Amino acid sequence: MKNASSTRTLVIGGCGFIGSHLVKALVASGRNVTVLDRNKPTTNQMLTDVEYVTGDFSEAELIQLLVPQFEEVIHLAYASRPNTSHDDPVGDLMQNLPATVRLFDVIAQCGARLLLVSSGGTVYGQAVTLPIREDHPTQPISPYGLTKLTIEKYASLYATTKGLEFVCVRPANAFGEGQLPFSGQGFVATAIAMALKQMPITIFGNGTVRDYVYIDDLIAGMMVALNLGRSGQVYNIGSSLGLDNFQVVEKIRLIMADFGIEVKVEHAAPRLFDVQANVLDCTKIRQLGWKPMTNFDEGLGNTLTWLENNK
Repeated sequence: MKNASSTRTLVIGGCGFIGSHLVKALVASGRNVTVLDRNKPTTNQMLTDVEYVTGDFSEAELIQLLVPQFEEVIHLAYASRPNTSHDDPVGDLMQNLPATVRLFDVIAQCGARLLLVSSGGTVYGQAVTLPIREDHPTQPISPYGLTKLTIEKYASLYATTKGLEFVCVRPANAFGEGQLPFSGQGFVATAIAMALKQMPITIFGNGTVRDYVYIDDLIAGMMVALNLGRSGQVYNIGSSLGLDNFQVVEKIRLIMADFGIEVKVEHAAPRLFDVQANVLDCTKIRQLGWKPMTNFDEGLGNTLTWLENNK
């Protein structure tokens, strides 16, 4: 393991939900951190000892100038979401794949190490066995998942042909403080916000089973993968516990009862890009010394408190 102190680390997409939490952990580890994001950080996200660069990683000239300054690159940025990728699969591909492949080329040229943040919820497709190990078949049923998987394959290609040193993580469904509702990702935050607004919570079809990982646990797992992960390896990061939408809503219902709020549910047609069940086997990352520390109920309470305080 390399000494992290004073390591120069670039976080692409560091102003998002996961990225902003990760940046705090990287700074706490002693790294010198720069964030590249097309959005400027909010007041709550901004750290005085972090440099923020506003720009898009698809800008080839910017990447060519910026990346060689760093020893580590963490790639979190992605231009679309599962629902938007379904509506515009060509746009999903063109907005994400060419820019990422160019990024890999620059990283390989300058000899930096890459932490690639992929998707544990979409690259596998319909589960053949549960929980899902990293060697489970990958048959995505959404353009989002297919592009994410293709990006992983390009990282492996560049490792073989150009010496790219990388570790890939596949997170489960992250939730917690700082996750904005109604963004197209994050059932927990959106469901809580809808309940607080006394709006019915939408469940598509008969519901789906998902693996929910609290944001602090996800960040801890990502740090372990960054520090201890073997080059070329993929690591699932999740709770390894499955909850369906109705179970999540019932837990929210119990909390909201204390506020005198009645939780209602409305049903919508199933979405073709939703897998029925996704629960991750996290044995590989656990063998490196990581384990989740926050149970779902505790994380749910923390998320509710944050949403109430940031209406």
